[in-house]
Amino acid sequence: MDRILIVDDIPDNIFLLQTFLEAEGYQVDVAESGRAALAKIEAEPPDLILLDVMMPEMNGYEVTRRIRQNRKLPFIPVVLVTGHDQPTAAEGFDVGADGFIRKPVDFNELMDRVRSILPSAG
Repeated sequence: MDRILIVDDIPDNIFLLQTFLEAEGYQVDVAESGRAALAKIEAEPPDLILLDVMMPEMNGYEVTRRIRQNRKLPFIPVVLVTGHDQPTAAEGFDVGADGFIRKPVDFNELMDRVRSILPSAG
């Protein structure tokens, strides 16, 4: 079963994404900060990371940069979840992100993106 790590500092955002993805047959793990995410990723790398850009302490760009710089990790696709008023996609791609989903999350777009990365749900 494919494992998706959702990283967001807002519990309601996590809950919505987790509920939706679990209903689609994915195993979901969550982290509420960049630091917590990096610890979980090192302990047990997921198959995909959905990563909020705007978080306190360590934003999504920095988390992505650290994932890409850690040579002990396998390649893990990272999709950044971002609001419309945030910086351009270029910054995310520069640090190694594999795609973007805009907030508020369109669940059809989310599933298209997830299935393009993880074709075999469940």
